[in-house]
Amino acid sequence: MKAFFIFSFLILGFIISVPAQKAGTSYNETFIDYQKSFPRPGDALKRKADTLQKQFIEKGLVWPAKYIYIRSFKYDSQLEVWVKNNREDTFQLFKTYKVCALAGTLGPKRMEGDYQVPEGFYYINEFNPKSSYHLSLGINYPNESDKILSDSFRPGGDIYIHGSCVTVGCIPVTDQQIEEIYILSAHAKNMGQDFIPVHIFPVRFNVKRSVDYMNALMFNNPGLKPFAKKLEEAFNYFERFRQLPVITTDEKGEYYVHGMKDVLKPKPVIKKAVVQHRYRHITDVAEVVHQWPVFPGGGDAFLKYLDKVGNKLSHELPASVSKAHVQVEFIVDTDGVATNFNVVNGVNASFDDNMISLLEKMPVWQPAILNGKSVAKRMKQSFTIKPSDSLSRQ
Repeated sequence: MKAFFIFSFLILGFIISVPAQKAGTSYNETFIDYQKSFPRPGDALKRKADTLQKQFIEKGLVWPAKYIYIRSFKYDSQLEVWVKNNREDTFQLFKTYKVCALAGTLGPKRMEGDYQVPEGFYYINEFNPKSSYHLSLGINYPNESDKILSDSFRPGGDIYIHGSCVTVGCIPVTDQQIEEIYILSAHAKNMGQDFIPVHIFPVRFNVKRSVDYMNALMFNNPGLKPFAKKLEEAFNYFERFRQLPVITTDEKGEYYVHGMKDVLKPKPVIKKAVVQHRYRHITDVAEVVHQWPVFPGGGDAFLKYLDKVGNKLSHELPASVSKAHVQVEFIVDTDGVATNFNVVNGVNASFDDNMISLLEKMPVWQPAILNGKSVAKRMKQSFTIKPSDSLSRQ
């Protein structure tokens, strides 16, 4: 019989309760107020809160997030923070952080002193504002599975996501990065998310190079395959639904990922309505002109406009795409209207279609001039779309 334990419920992110009262705090004091009473998180909140809020706005997210989900990939050295504000919503990726260093190798932690970073399904159980590593967030290793499968007397402990960029078995990031992760987690806890899920995977299971590396290591240790398979199931569930699966542990310490039958079902084919984009029958497009088309406000204004378009599109990038180099061409007609958009280099059909729809809303240009008359002129523009504060143009 499958044995449920508390983590089975908390990974859904559904638990809403009043944050636990800390020693020395008043009943009117919030968790954020409590964190502000310490120098490091207090200073970080002053410096970072406004910046984080702006980043949320740029990505179409609501600040602060009520629910966050953290997942880390050991071999790929990445830590992601996903956010949402309603239980029924799907998670959206806020940011991917670079993990500074990796202790040990792939595979779960099974005893004290093995320098292994754990693998499995955990949650944040401690906020340490006085950490020796700037700031730190403790995770509940050993969890119920680890208590069964790890060394009975010395399973190890004290596993943290922390700053200072050094590790002997934790998940280290820079001080600037842990400040952001700490603030995001503190706000979520402040609004009732007492159990913030942290999933730690050996690799990104949708990156062939990473999976090949893991399989090569497991060739001499096939006993790790069943464990890795359960982690992959949870990864695939989230990739499919952008929601967290219910996970339970049986009496042998093995994970059971519920809902995998739904993952294996083919995705329903949704017929998308055909969008009719702006098109004009233009027979005479000038190759050489005396004056090129001018965007309202000039070239700098056009680049800023592309920034805005990129910011709106960045949260639509597929999860497997960290950034996209796109190139579009269009015609500025004799009346200054940009028309006949074509994506020369894009991401996928749906993304490219949305990009054209946004670009078609650009303001009217001053048309190109040839021999004192307005003429149609073909334009080509490249730029980079990525989930960050700035976009580079080429």
